[in-house]
Order: sequence, then C-alpha cells, then structure tokens
Amino acid sequence: AGGPAGRLAAAARAVLALTCATLVLHWLQKFPCQDARWDNLEQYTRFCYTDVIPLYGAKGGLLHGGVPYLDYPLEYPVVTGFFMTLIGVPVHALGTAAGINEYQWFYHLTALGLFACAIATVAMLLALRRRRPWDVAMFAVSPALLVTATINWDLLAIVLAVAGLLAWARRWPVHAGVLLGLGTAAKLWPGLLFLPLVMLALRTGRYRPVWTSVAAGVGTWLAVNVPVMLANFDNWKRFLELNTQRPVDWGTVWYVGRFLDGAWRSGAPGDRGPFQWLAAHVDPYLNWTSYALFLAACAGVAWLTLRAPQRPRVAQLGFLVVAAFLLTSKVWSQQFTLWLLPLLVLARPRWGAFLAWQAAEIGYFLAFYGKMLIESGRDVMPEGVFVLAAGCRWAAVAVLCLLVVRDIRYPHLDPVRAEYPDDPDGGVFGDARDRATAPPAAPSARPAARVRADG
Repeated sequence: AGGPAGRLAAAARAVLALTCATLVLHWLQKFPCQDARWDNLEQYTRFCYTDVIPLYGAKGGLLHGGVPYLDYPLEYPVVTGFFMTLIGVPVHALGTAAGINEYQWFYHLTALGLFACAIATVAMLLALRRRRPWDVAMFAVSPALLVTATINWDLLAIVLAVAGLLAWARRWPVHAGVLLGLGTAAKLWPGLLFLPLVMLALRTGRYRPVWTSVAAGVGTWLAVNVPVMLANFDNWKRFLELNTQRPVDWGTVWYVGRFLDGAWRSGAPGDRGPFQWLAAHVDPYLNWTSYALFLAACAGVAWLTLRAPQRPRVAQLGFLVVAAFLLTSKVWSQQFTLWLLPLLVLARPRWGAFLAWQAAEIGYFLAFYGKMLIESGRDVMPEGVFVLAAGCRWAAVAVLCLLVVRDIRYPHLDPVRAEYPDDPDGGVFGDARDRATAPPAAPSARPAARVRADG
C-alpha cells in the first residue's frame, strides 16, 4: 500500500518481524538449558539459566502432579500460578502417558506463551504510537529482551500492564482497571501504574474515571485471589512472606553499599566504614526503609506532576514510578529490566540514552553469571566487577529518570509532543483543562450528560 498510511503499516509489520526475530534468537540462546540436563554448571557457563525449569521440578510441584497453591506453596502471585498450571498439568499428564521429557515440553510451551505476550505487547505499543511506529523497535530489538525474555514469567504481567494503558488511552476506565488488576495479580508492579492516574487526577480534576478504574482493579484482584486464599491461605501467602523475609538481593543499591562498606573497612582494620552505621541501623528495618524511600520518590513525582509547566504524560509518570520502585528496592532480579522497556518506549523514545542503558543491562547480565559461578566455587572474576556492573545499571536507570524529568519540565524537548497535540495515552485527561497552569476557561458548552461522564 502506498501513501503515509501504507508506510506506517509497513513499519508496523517490520517492527513485529523484528520482535519475532529477537524472540527466536532468545530461544536459541536458551536452547542448551531446555532439557534440564545441567552438567558442569552449564546453565551458568552458557548464560542460559531460566527459572521455568527448576520451578517445574520443585518439590511436590507440577512435575509430581501437584497444583500450585492447592498442593504446594508458590512464590509468585496467582495469575502467574494459573499460567504455570495451564501448561504444567497437561504436560505432566502427557509425560505420564507417553514418557516425554516434561522439563523440555514445559519450557517450550511456556516460551511460546510468553512469546505471544511479547508480540501482543508490541502490537499494543504500535496501537498507542501509530504516528511513531519505529519507536516500538526499541522494544523489538532490545538486547535485554534478547537475553531475559523467558528467565521468568514477567512478560505475562507486562502484556497485562500495557493492555491496561491501551484501555485507558481508549477511555475505557473499567477495562483499564480490570487489566491492571490482573497484572497486579501476576507480578504486583502493574498496580503501581494506578499512581500516575491519581496524580493526574489531582492536576486535572478528573477524579471519577480514576476511582472507577481503581475500584475495578481492586475488585479484579480480589476476585482472582480470594478463592485461592479460601482454598489454602498458607500456600497463598508464601509470596508475601518471601518478599518480606527475603534478604538484600544481588545488584541492588543496598548490596553495593554493603560491598563498599566492607572494602572501606578492609583497608583500615578496626575502622568504621561510612556504610557501617547504615548496616547497623537500617538493616533491621530494611523493608520499611525501602518503602519509605519509594514513597518519598512518589511524593516527588506527585509534586512534579502538579508543578510542571504542562500536564505530564501518563507514560512519563508511569516510568518514573516503576523506576523509583526498582532503584529503592531490596530485590532487583535481572529480568526486572523488562518492566521498564514498554514504559520507556512510551515515555522517552530516544535511542542514545536507550542504548546506553541497554549496554549497562547487558554488562550486568554477564556479570551476574560470573557471580553465579563465584557462588558455585569457581574463581572467574573479582567481586568488584559484579558490584561495578550493578552500580552502572543503577546509575543508567537513574539517568533515564533525570532525562524524563527534564522532558516534563521542558515539554518542547519531548519527542512525543512533537507528533501529538496532547498525551496520546492520556485517555480522559486528554481534553481536560490543565488546572495547575491554564487560565480560567469559559463555561463548557458540552451537554450536561457529557460533563457528568467526564467527572
């Protein structure tokens, strides 16, 4: 097809094709681990580890005919458990009847399901950026997607989160709430995307659609979780217990701080390192400290929302909130970078900073496997190399946040605003009077029913 519409359609098809190519390369990269015969630390030396395989064979789990939550506790929220069950139960039945390699089949079918989630995510991002389809190529060719797509089930939550943003952009607040509620029941973090909506409601005065969406999200989360809670509460709460009791994870700012404290004190025996006070006073309250820092960051984002010269875009605020959660959290697994990918595509489609961030993520990915080999007894690199990679990743995400903040403070720098007269993801905020900056407007001539519907 010719003309602008034809060129845009061709670009969308090209982006979808690039996504499929990246996913195929990921499958090939993980191929050495798919049979579960991990000899001589092959899962680390060939960079192909995935949680999918060991969790299938967990004690009392799917490999043994168990059903998550009913028969054994699972460390993930219930929608992820449903996804695992949907694939694992028939695979186990087929393995019992035909003697197939259940690990292999479970991984391949899980990968296909997650690949479908990734492709659907790209299709929805293209729908959100019809005028800028090549922005979505940032997701399609992302090196982080290439190496982490099936390490865990994060793509399931991502597709639900992006679907929720698309529904909001189409002015379907109930649908948006349901989808974000399902995403929260898959990985929790999609629930953070309600915060930007609340912040923008404070600026625009459009409260009713936001509270409708929040109520739909809470109701959906309860509808999914309550039956499992009633069936076996102890197994259901395993996810919450794990996240509460889990120690500081590799790659977080807290881990880097502990390493720097140890390095300081090792140079001067008996000296108190600059991080020792934090270790002594913060560690017992680490959960609350990380929560407090995250809430402080959200308060800063809310202040920015109200004080910006022009109403910020939903995706910009969503990226800042989710990034703040990762930057302050005590857990930051390597695949969590996927959470930020679609949000950055929508928030700041600039290739330079994106590629620098991806380089930092790949550096951390490689260093992570070196760290795994160190923990397995192989001396492959100094610990400082891993800490440096973790610090670079943290700094790269922090710089992205600063760049997004700059775009909010100086809207003329925002590339999306150059193509769209208003926020393409704004939904009901799209035609709202900017109460924080705009002068009083003449009374609206819209019908009363429309005014009531808009809140």
